[in-house]
Amino acid sequence: MKREQVFEFFRRLAEANPSPTTELESGNSYQLLVAVALSAQATDASVNIACRPLFTRIKTPRQMVELGEDSLRNAIKTIGLFNTKAKNVIALSQALIDQHGGEVPRTRELLQELPGVGRKTANVVLNTAFGEETFAVDTHVFRVCNRTGLAPGKTVDEVEAKLETIVPQPFRRDAHHWLILHGRYTCKARLPECWRCPVIDLCRYKPKTPPPEERTKPSAARTASRASSRARTGQARTASRPKANRSRSRPNRLP
Repeated sequence: MKREQVFEFFRRLAEANPSPTTELESGNSYQLLVAVALSAQATDASVNIACRPLFTRIKTPRQMVELGEDSLRNAIKTIGLFNTKAKNVIALSQALIDQHGGEVPRTRELLQELPGVGRKTANVVLNTAFGEETFAVDTHVFRVCNRTGLAPGKTVDEVEAKLETIVPQPFRRDAHHWLILHGRYTCKARLPECWRCPVIDLCRYKPKTPPPEERTKPSAARTASRASSRARTGQARTASRPKANRSRSRPNRLP
């Protein structure tokens, strides 16, 4: 996309949703870090369901360590990969106590040193908890950036690097939230809802999805074609049937 198109792309998303944020529920930066770590290969909704009762009791790394891995595993067992995630959350909580005085670090490098924390998790925490202009590229952001032509790339790192280059102010802080929400609710993986997309004319995706009423109602030409096909099939079947009372010659038996 050209520079003016990128600006217009985010201007429209911002107009539709002026105050985007993560859908993960948390009460402080530590709970956010835990929630984002748990959300890998899981939906935000499933993480929220598991974490609501957990976060009423656990607000600090020390409380999490005191809870223990077995109890944490039981609390998050509805989330995918809960065994590994429980182990990592206890380990990162202990690392926060030992190395950071129980506080969540505010740099990507230090965050990524924590067990189970990758670049995407670090970017989300830096952006949501501390207001940094970072671009967390998940499956939704990756799909939207490639499908629309906004920031195409073969890897999440390539997409992130392009977003760093092209996203203008005043959209940089909230850009990845707009892209995530757009991918989650409009530019969906299986069936993008192009008919209600605010950036449809800026998007390079060619097979635009028509509205539901147009997809469920076959065109007149298609209906006529199907009727003609059924008629031809019926005629062929009739012609292939043997006539009634028609005698068939049979070979004579050998003596």
